[in-house]
Amino acid sequence: MFKILVVEDDKDLNKTICAYLNGNGCEAVGCFDGNEGYNALYGNVFDLIISDIMMPGVDGFEFAENVRALDREIPILFMTARDDIGSKQRGYRLGIDDYMVKPVDPEELLLKIGALMRRAKIASEKEIRIGDFTLNAEERSAMLGDEEITLTVREFNLLYKLLSYPKKTFTRSQLMNEFWDPDSESGLRTVDVYMRKLREKLSRCTGFEIVTVHGLGYKAVLK
Repeated sequence: MFKILVVEDDKDLNKTICAYLNGNGCEAVGCFDGNEGYNALYGNVFDLIISDIMMPGVDGFEFAENVRALDREIPILFMTARDDIGSKQRGYRLGIDDYMVKPVDPEELLLKIGALMRRAKIASEKEIRIGDFTLNAEERSAMLGDEEITLTVREFNLLYKLLSYPKKTFTRSQLMNEFWDPDSESGLRTVDVYMRKLREKLSRCTGFEIVTVHGLGYKAVLK
């Protein structure tokens, strides 16, 4: 059972989300602002945090920044009405793991929680193994059997992201927002260049492939 902290100042939405999660195999604890969230964290161990951005007092950005300074591993999901690129970029730079725009579909939220918890397990182990291919985050290494595949830092990060969420499609914009500086002059097609390089380097890997989702972006598919 996942124990989840829900920090949301809309009391009705908070209660609705907590009730849905509690009814679907989770244990949800609701708080109505960042300060209440801090108090809950001091006395409990949570598996995941869901947080709004626009809250009185301590907003979601400050809350996430302080949580991440204390705990580098716990998944943080922003659930907010703010749909602008700047907010998403700021959130990802602070270390959040995913971002949902209100109104939120509870079933989609549950799916995202499952994916985030899977990624958290990968993060704690710091290693992804698919067949004879190993991606080690601690060593920043990619091994095919006994042979090392040389990847740049950005290539490694892109691949680790895709393999952490197999079958999930990431748009070019999502990848640019997370792995390129916001002041970068690179266009979205830069992502295509990196994916082409990754495919070339990983051409002998048989356990997965990087698939183009036409009109959207890319995903990793396990074979």
